[in-house]
Amino acid sequence: MQCFGRENHSSVSEFILLGFSRESQVRMALFTFFLLLYLITLLGNGLIITLIYLDSHLHTPMYFFLSILSLVDMSYVTTTMPQMLVNMVYPRRTISWGACVAQMFTFLVLGIAECVLYAIMAYDRYVAICFPLHYTLLVSRPICIKMVTACWSISIAGALIYTVFTMRLPYCGPHKINHFFCEVPAVLKLACADTSFNDRLDFILGFILLFVPLSLILASYVCIFASILRNRSFQGRLKSFSTCASHVTVVTMFYGPAMAMYMRPGSWYDPERDKKLALFYNVVSAFLNPIIYSLRNRDVKGAFLKVLGGRGSAQ
Repeated sequence: MQCFGRENHSSVSEFILLGFSRESQVRMALFTFFLLLYLITLLGNGLIITLIYLDSHLHTPMYFFLSILSLVDMSYVTTTMPQMLVNMVYPRRTISWGACVAQMFTFLVLGIAECVLYAIMAYDRYVAICFPLHYTLLVSRPICIKMVTACWSISIAGALIYTVFTMRLPYCGPHKINHFFCEVPAVLKLACADTSFNDRLDFILGFILLFVPLSLILASYVCIFASILRNRSFQGRLKSFSTCASHVTVVTMFYGPAMAMYMRPGSWYDPERDKKLALFYNVVSAFLNPIIYSLRNRDVKGAFLKVLGGRGSAQ
């Protein structure tokens, strides 16, 4: 059995992505479904970015972070879905070694950025509800830019560690990845070397990049809900709960599957389950984000109606 490593990876031209069903009829049905899902995701997130840009009332830290989240979601699904759709149409289903590395790194950068962004958005809501009088000072524009810069720095560093320590291993044929894209747990299963160090490293990184942000989010919302309960006004409580409901929903959808994927022992690997988990935190959450934020947010709905009204009056 021929193995290859970092020193001779040039002899390997491609991997095979097994993806989903091999039956042509099932593949075509999945292709149609995921193509529509992808286009709607791009349209929904693009609409949120456009509305925030056009409406000056949405030029606040909360919507600044939301626009970045929508941009990340659009890029996140674009990292995986076009490749998946092409492989559903063309039975060869291959990806070059270099493209696999690039896809893995880009996917991780965007995924980690989303993790950190959720924590930043929780901090924004915490300050807005618990310290409303100090909000403009604690979440000023310079502080927002610094937090986003830190977010991308953490994302790039984390993704680099994941990718380098995964792709430096020697791999043995057949080079078939039982996944629809090059994700770390699926690629590691092809290694013809001991991956126990990678398993420990992935758990440590998962703890830092998933569990720590989630803990900060939970701590923020404990303080938020305690502050809400102290509000004697029923309308005030309702408004505050409504403001945070969308964020809590998105966090639950994203962190649950992501932690199940990246913070479990390598021996628990199940390719079919992992494909479903990846679909959920990569595709489904990006698809639902615009729906949740638009349907549960009066400001976004108002901006949308204002844009429609402006066009109607212009015509």
